[in-house]
Amino acid sequence: MSKLLSLLIAATLATVSAGAFAMSHGGAPKDEKKMEEKTADTKDMKMDEKKMDEKKMDEKKMDEKKMDDKKDMKGEKKKTTY
Repeated sequence: MSKLLSLLIAATLATVSAGAFAMSHGGAPKDEKKMEEKTADTKDMKMDEKKMDEKKMDEKKMDEKKMDDKKDMKGEKKKTTY
C-alpha cells in the first residue's frame, strides 16, 4: 500500500511538472500571419506619417515661394543662396 501511495504521489508530481513546463512555453506566437499583419500595419503607419511630413514640407516651401513672389511684386530684392 505504501509503495502504491508513493508511486501515485510521484506520478502526480511528474504530471504537474510537465504541465508547468508546457505552460511556460505557451507564450510563443501561434500564428505568423497575425504577426506579419501587425508589422505591415506598423509599416503603413510609418509611411503615412512620412508622407504627411513630406506634405508639410512641400506646403512650407510653397508658402515661402509665395512670400518671395509677393516681395518681388513690391520691388524688394530676392535673396538667393548658393
